[in-house]
Amino acid sequence: MLGRYLKAQLTVLLFGGLVGPIFLIVYFALGPFARPYIGWMFWVGLLITAGDVLAALWLTNAGVKSAARHDELSQRGVLVLAQITGISDTSWFVNDQQMIKVNLHFEVPGYQGFDTQETMASSPTRMQILNAHKLVALVEPGTQKYEIDWNASALIAGVVPAQFTLAEDGKTYDLRGQARPLMEIMQILRANGVPMNGSIDIRSNPAVRQQVMDVVRRAAASGQSAASAPAAAPPPPPAPPAYVPPPAPQVSTAQRLQELETLRATGTITDAEYATKRQQILSDL
Repeated sequence: MLGRYLKAQLTVLLFGGLVGPIFLIVYFALGPFARPYIGWMFWVGLLITAGDVLAALWLTNAGVKSAARHDELSQRGVLVLAQITGISDTSWFVNDQQMIKVNLHFEVPGYQGFDTQETMASSPTRMQILNAHKLVALVEPGTQKYEIDWNASALIAGVVPAQFTLAEDGKTYDLRGQARPLMEIMQILRANGVPMNGSIDIRSNPAVRQQVMDVVRRAAASGQSAASAPAAAPPPPPAPPAYVPPPAPQVSTAQRLQELETLRATGTITDAEYATKRQQILSDL
């Protein structure tokens, strides 16, 4: 606790908290002859120093609570994949980085899911992770207490490589961005108390190693099957509809007789042909 307070106090002093102590040092260093003229430095320095101490105490208390919460979640929490349901901007910035609000939905096996909102800085690396719309988090079952694991989330999002070297196969498999097998592997490591920090060597733990190898091989086989599967042939284009000629226009008997009269008047047909054709038209009635 004392070490945490001293660290917080040093942080406060480094970020502008030296003014108060400097005023007090100058006040006492100049001696009693100058004090009637610089009395204000004593009170201002005392006020600023008191503010520095209170700020350090607040930071220490916040750090203790955060550490206690982390320890509690590490012991009792379960590793889940939270879905990002929305991201919205805010109008304020911290260290030249815009603050954003991220809406999250948690599903904990055996418990009712819940929604929450997290406010965070929109750093470039963090935005790469958020663009995958998934975050890995430790959640305490039955409560809404959670803690985002940004290192694990970077693996799920494919921001950092997730390589597994199997000596038996003589191969290195990269499961970058494959959420399901990576979550399964992380849950295996967590269940066996293996810390997930950087490179992990599980050769000394045969049981865990075998479980992880099975997941890696299964994921690699699934990826190869999907890659080697032939693309489905596109369906043939539909056959054009059969041509159906439009029905011939109906010609009335009067029109047929008129055409016949025209043919005889122009000398196209003889009188005998005219009589025969006229008889055929009349017989169709």
